[in-house]
Order: sequence, then structure tokens, then C-alpha cells
Amino acid sequence: QVQLQESGPGLVKPSQTLFLTCTVSGDSIETGGYYYWTWIRQPPGKGLEWMGAIGTDASIFYNPSLKSRTSISIDTSRNQFTLQLRSVAPEDTGVYYCARADRLGLTPKDDNWGQGTQVTVSS
Repeated sequence: QVQLQESGPGLVKPSQTLFLTCTVSGDSIETGGYYYWTWIRQPPGKGLEWMGAIGTDASIFYNPSLKSRTSISIDTSRNQFTLQLRSVAPEDTGVYYCARADRLGLTPKDDNWGQGTQVTVSS
């Protein structure tokens, strides 16, 4: 069974770049079938927001509202994928999730999601 684990700093200062890594186990990003390796976030008191995804073939898809500040990449040698969010602001505070999805967009929160990591943007 696939497992995903997010890692990164819990606190980031405004205007800095947030770097998050999702480590995948129980499946190979490179050879385990075609999936969309996805980033989702949830600000406090708000709903889930799909941020973007990278396909197994390295095709990349971004939420238009975040596209100018977001980069997603894959490291197949480490079976990881990463998120960079530039010029962060307090509004970027929330829980960040990585997920394996069989389609673009939000998918039901299930065993194909990581447990999430809290990110706070504050000086």
C-alpha cells in the first residue's frame, strides 16, 4: 500500500520561498503506473485547495491562481516530489498535503494522501 509523507519547515517568513518534499513508499513514482503526484493545501477555517500536480511522465499542471509562484518537480532517484511556493504571505498559512491521484483536481481524502504538514507564514 502506498504511503506518502510530507516534510519541510513548519515556519516560513513572509516573502521567502517554501520548500516541501513528499516521500513516497510502497510505490515507484517512475514505474508504478501513471498517476498525478499532487499538492493540496487547506488554510485555517477554509476548504481544500488543489495547488498543482506532476504526472509520472513529468507533465506539470498548476492551479492558475498559484501558477506564478509555484514549482513542482520529481526526483525519481529518491522517489520524492517537491513543491516550491515563492513569495509566501500569511495567507499561505495552512496544512499542506501531498497525494497520489488518478486524475487532476481534488480527489477524496483517503489512503492515497499524506497526513499533512502545518506551515505557518509569520515574521
